[in-house]
Amino acid sequence: MFFKGSRYEKVPNATYIDADGREIHYKTTRFIADTPAVTGYRVVAGERLDHIAWRHFRDPERFWRICDANRALWPDDLLELEAILRIPASEG
Repeated sequence: MFFKGSRYEKVPNATYIDADGREIHYKTTRFIADTPAVTGYRVVAGERLDHIAWRHFRDPERFWRICDANRALWPDDLLELEAILRIPASEG
């Protein structure tokens, strides 16, 4: 259901059976583990998190690793000019 490398790839699946007996499949809650940084990065004007992820991980879809390291739910919350982002390892 989720692509390899997705932040939800390793989140356990669960099933709920409603009153009519229908099975509803879903992912359980994804808790964000402590994600230590290996380096920092200063945001410049006009930057996007997927570009920053490409620069550090060679994979723009791993932007969520940067979100986790900085405890951000929304990527745009991290793009304040001159902010220093914590950049974690690509895998964790």
